[in-house]
Amino acid sequence: MTTDPISPEALDKLADVAVKVGLNLQEGQDLVITAPVEALPLVRRITAAAYRAGAGVVTPILSDAGITLARFENAQDASFDKAADWLYAGMAEAFKGNAARLAIVGEDPMLLAEQDPEKVSRAGKANSIAYKPALEKIANFDINWTIVSYPTVAWASRVFPDLPEAEAVEKLANALFSSSRVLDADPVTNWTDHNANLRKRTAWLNEQRFDALHFSGPGTDLTVGLAEDHEWHGGASTATNGITCNPNIPTEEVFTTPHSARVDGVVRSTKPLSHQGSLIDDIEVRFEAGKIVEAKASKGEAVLQKLLDSDEGARRLGEVALVPHSSPISQSGVLFYNTLYDENAACHIALGQCYSKCFLNGGDLSSEEIAARGGNSSMIHVDWMIGSAEMDIDGILHDGTRVPVFRKGEWA
Repeated sequence: MTTDPISPEALDKLADVAVKVGLNLQEGQDLVITAPVEALPLVRRITAAAYRAGAGVVTPILSDAGITLARFENAQDASFDKAADWLYAGMAEAFKGNAARLAIVGEDPMLLAEQDPEKVSRAGKANSIAYKPALEKIANFDINWTIVSYPTVAWASRVFPDLPEAEAVEKLANALFSSSRVLDADPVTNWTDHNANLRKRTAWLNEQRFDALHFSGPGTDLTVGLAEDHEWHGGASTATNGITCNPNIPTEEVFTTPHSARVDGVVRSTKPLSHQGSLIDDIEVRFEAGKIVEAKASKGEAVLQKLLDSDEGARRLGEVALVPHSSPISQSGVLFYNTLYDENAACHIALGQCYSKCFLNGGDLSSEEIAARGGNSSMIHVDWMIGSAEMDIDGILHDGTRVPVFRKGEWA
């Protein structure tokens, strides 16, 4: 008799945390779930937990790696400029009706690595355009939403390539459950305490009212101007529909909106970026007046260049986030090849769309008002990691005074 490498008890706890902490799902509220088909054991548990919490209708939308590859191996060229816009329009309608959103991630991070980068880029761009009406409801934090993960065989085999399949899945599962804080006897209380600690960090940063942050480390000398009336967030936040949720399970970051025209200097990535099934490594870029004017990478440079050409806002920043090097995800020593985890191991920046919630009274601001304050607009939002044990960060006040924020990768 073989032992299940993924603990059913831990999956039950993760489902409970996803519904009660991640979403804080309300009675009568509908829920849209997206997930790889391999994650069905978790989809079923989350669905049951959602209905126990009083959900209206739970609608799962499943993806499959084999079906995705079938397109790249067999479709006519014109296919790569199309997307299921009708599906995303339906999701946007659901969100307009106050449906909650839950994404389960676990796809093979290198699924498309051997495919034509031109086709990958075109398909990604078409998808981003089609998805934008739904993405805006999420990025503007109009609804409660969250992301959790499931240890699929393909993902586990990428993270632990030298282990037998079952051992790799078990090891990844334990790493995911640990970092998601679901191995305690009472995970929901654990999350309450963790959110309180993150609130202390955001409260201090909001009191400072920094004009900019200066990052310095190996290959990095970057000044990130902060948007006018920016506000720091971290952990649990309240959406404009009035529901307090945790958008990411796990989370170790505090984050805000940079000024799209006030970023200058050079920055080097400290972890690989897995994007649309390709790996981009050793990213080095130079910003001038908020815009990336030079970019290179030792691996996946063609994919990076296509990403930067997605639209006008793709070369500008939409998020800056602070994460101590001592975070549990960093200390695990595991490179997950998944932004949800790797971004919570290191300070990071995001190309593209900003979050309107990261402004004072952001829920009341129009897109024009957000842009006037320095918020960026784009059809992409892609995080990549720049923090390390050697990173120093200073906050710069409006009078030029410098205040230590991070020293050697830790809060100062």
